[in-house]
Amino acid sequence: MKELKCPKCGALFTVDEADYASIVSQVKNAEFLVEVERRIAEVDSRHRAEQELAAAKAAHKYQQSLAQKELEFGEKIAELGRISGDKDNEITLLKSKLQGVETQKESEKTVALAEKEKEIAELKSSIQQHEIKLQMALLEERNKARLHLQEKESEIVRLKTDAELEKSRAQNHEAELVKQHQIELRNKQELVDYYKDLKTRMSTKMVGETLEIHCSTQFNQLLRPMMPTAYFEKDNDAVDGTKGDFIFRDSEDGVEYISIMFEMKNEMDTTATKHKNEDFLKKLDDDRCKKRCEFAVLVSLLEPDNELYNGGIVDVSYKYPKMYVIRPQFFIPLITLLVQTSKKSLEYKKQLILAQNKEVDVTNFENALLDFQEKFGRNYRLASEKFKTAIDEIDKSIAHLQKIKEALLGSENNLRLANDKAQDLTIKKLTRNNPTMKQKFDDVRSADEA
Repeated sequence: MKELKCPKCGALFTVDEADYASIVSQVKNAEFLVEVERRIAEVDSRHRAEQELAAAKAAHKYQQSLAQKELEFGEKIAELGRISGDKDNEITLLKSKLQGVETQKESEKTVALAEKEKEIAELKSSIQQHEIKLQMALLEERNKARLHLQEKESEIVRLKTDAELEKSRAQNHEAELVKQHQIELRNKQELVDYYKDLKTRMSTKMVGETLEIHCSTQFNQLLRPMMPTAYFEKDNDAVDGTKGDFIFRDSEDGVEYISIMFEMKNEMDTTATKHKNEDFLKKLDDDRCKKRCEFAVLVSLLEPDNELYNGGIVDVSYKYPKMYVIRPQFFIPLITLLVQTSKKSLEYKKQLILAQNKEVDVTNFENALLDFQEKFGRNYRLASEKFKTAIDEIDKSIAHLQKIKEALLGSENNLRLANDKAQDLTIKKLTRNNPTMKQKFDDVRSADEA
């Protein structure tokens, strides 16, 4: 808190910091405004004086410049007067030339205008011709479109007619197929009735042989013309006392791609002991393996009331590999199906045979190489043993010769010693301790001297 004294009444009063700061700010702002106004007035008076001085100087300078300009203007006026006379003469000359040029321009303009009008007329004529051509082309296009539309409409009518005809043909074809299937069904029924009647009139052996003849006839009539090189004959080669009925084989480019072992089974309705198809499956599989056939097929009329076998081709591969049981009417379709399926793998079989041949060649080469290595190793071993024996004998001979050499060297040494002793031997040494021999040598020496 601060205490202030009023300058008029002399009374003291207290103000807080905020009021005191406000009062001080008001006093400072008032003094600042007064100072600013005084400074502005000084600056304004100084600026006005400077402007008046500059204006006086500018006016004086302008007067001088104006006098100079008036002098130069007089000179220019005189010069212009002189030039004006020359220009007048030149303008007169140019006017005469311009008049001639304008006359020529007018004539050229007239000619150009005539040419332009001619070109415009030609263009108008060309535009009219193009418009006529365009109208004719448009009319032609409309006619073409109308003709095309008529053609489309006629084609639509034709297609509708063709569709109705096709529908009628399809209906007729369907009716013919139905009729044909009815005829085939009736023929099959007649064939079934024929077989039933035939079985009642034949023995068991005759029934089986008749089924074989039927299948053989079917093959020769239907498949033989399409597969003239195929093998389809009775199996007459009994292996281990058993054989199948028929064997089918076919090949292409020397590669057999299909082989089937067939067994035909049938019996009379009056037979006491009824057989089942499963009774013959194991024997058929054994015959297939013995004759090295790929497929096995049982053509059977057994179990005539069994819907499984009456329904079509029955695959029994879950019991025996690549084995089927069929009725006689599926004999030809099954062969055709297996042939078509096997032909798809023919190329793979050819490649497999080629690969096997290559493998055989490699195996033969490896066997020949191993045989050569074995024989060469044996000969090397024998030669090595002989060589070692020869080396041992040479070593023994060298040792023996070394002993002989040492003996010879010892003998030479003894001979040298003997020779040295012989050379050193004298009569004097011989008779040194032998007075008798000394006397005899002395006597002989005396006799010689005498």
